[in-house]
Amino acid sequence: MATSSVAFKSREDHRKQLELEEARKAGLAPAEVDEDGKEINPHIPQYMSSAPWYLNAERPSLKHQRKWKSDPNYTKAWYDRGAKIFQAEKFRKGACENCGAMTHTSKTCMDRPRKVGAKWTNKHIAPDEKIETFELDYDGKRDRWNGYDASTYSRVIERYEARDEARRKYLKEQQLKKLEEKNTDPNSENKPAENAEDEEDDDDDLKVDEAKVDESKQMDFAKVEKRVRTTGGGSTGTVRNLRIREDTAKYLLNLDVNSAHYDPKTRSMREDPLPDSDPNEKFYEGDNQYRVSGQAQEFKQLNLHSLEAFDKGQDIHMQAAPSQAELLFKNYKVIKEKLKSRTKDSIMEKYGNAASEEEYPRELLLGQSEREIEYDRAGRIIKGQEMMLPKSKYEEDFFINNHTCVWGSWWKDHQWGYKCCMQTTRNSYCTGIAGIEAAEASADLTKANMARKEAAEDIPVEEKERQLATWGTDVPDDLVLDEERLAKCLKKEDERKKEERDERKRKYNVKWNDEVTAEDMEAYRMKKVHHDDPIKDFM
Repeated sequence: MATSSVAFKSREDHRKQLELEEARKAGLAPAEVDEDGKEINPHIPQYMSSAPWYLNAERPSLKHQRKWKSDPNYTKAWYDRGAKIFQAEKFRKGACENCGAMTHTSKTCMDRPRKVGAKWTNKHIAPDEKIETFELDYDGKRDRWNGYDASTYSRVIERYEARDEARRKYLKEQQLKKLEEKNTDPNSENKPAENAEDEEDDDDDLKVDEAKVDESKQMDFAKVEKRVRTTGGGSTGTVRNLRIREDTAKYLLNLDVNSAHYDPKTRSMREDPLPDSDPNEKFYEGDNQYRVSGQAQEFKQLNLHSLEAFDKGQDIHMQAAPSQAELLFKNYKVIKEKLKSRTKDSIMEKYGNAASEEEYPRELLLGQSEREIEYDRAGRIIKGQEMMLPKSKYEEDFFINNHTCVWGSWWKDHQWGYKCCMQTTRNSYCTGIAGIEAAEASADLTKANMARKEAAEDIPVEEKERQLATWGTDVPDDLVLDEERLAKCLKKEDERKKEERDERKRKYNVKWNDEVTAEDMEAYRMKKVHHDDPIKDFM
């Protein structure tokens, strides 16, 4: 029997509830209704609408099942983007050395790196940014549209309306132009009626959206093929037919481990894998060659122009409207050439053209120089043009202590140093050419002294042989002994003899000295027992 899930205070209340339900089933009691007046089915448990008894709720609710009270500490505000709080007039201590703002450092500065920073020029100090911190709740952290200004969408609508207006104006001009051609042409009345269909097709072509492209030209590129030959045996994913499979892969052109680096993630090899081979026989010279040849330079200039134009306030975007960006770039080049020619004409009109009056020597006209650049048959540079190294934002070529070279520009005898003075002591003062000459003179003197010492060691020194009183030898005739030392040595020898006879008298810490003097040797001889002496037993 299904009953409503209600918590009761006692067994008596539970019994009364069961009797009431039995009476309702028999039709003896009215049915139970909810807040809206609808009859509650007793066979469906009312789990979600029954609050626990300890809440003392007058009617069912869901307040006990979730956190329905909002925390007043949380906020729905967002960052004030681009806001400035203070504009300083001079540089302050601890500010960014590049722009002069106090809210960041020079390493995290997003402004253009200046040639001379604001710390030294004390001009064009950037204002301080407004830095805010918010405590967001669970929903605020996951709100995608938090901080979005709905008024900015009007710009999108205005841009689309301007595009539609320009399209309608263009279509109207084309129609007027066709009507004028039809009125001015005297043979237009004699034309057959078949041309009417062609005119209708032309009108339809004018109304075609410019964003629609011919998909037939991209069919080969977008061709999708299944990868069937996999380890598991099935097809996993799809690949685009981007290259001919018979071509040799980049990483197989040169199998040397020290050759050009191949990045498998981006499938790029920037350097030339075969730099020493004949350029006329190579079909691949690295990805960098593609970036500096063909139309890549023009595309870079187009991107740069669109970015600069956007920064100056023009509504242009290379990715959103590439045709518009290209058209503006072409107009910019035409205007630039006109301005350049106008400036040239004005200068020539004011100062005259000295090039047309005098004839320069043939060497200057040809523009010869001592720089040698080698080209191949196709006009590509083989050697002679050095690769430009990008300059980092960190300080380079920073010289201290009157040095003209940095530390580490000199290497000698497994030591780094300065090339300008050939010193291997870091943070030393530069001595220049005088220091180099002094170092060379000192090295020459050291070499001369070593050579003199080696020559002296090669010559044997005649020494007079002196017979020493060592163990197992006879006492020489010219031996001179010190009486006091000899007495001490004799006493020490007696103590040693006693220790040998009685081990218990030996001390715990024994000090041993292996230096034997002439007095020690004499005392040993005097106290030694000669076994071949006939009166040794009487001593």
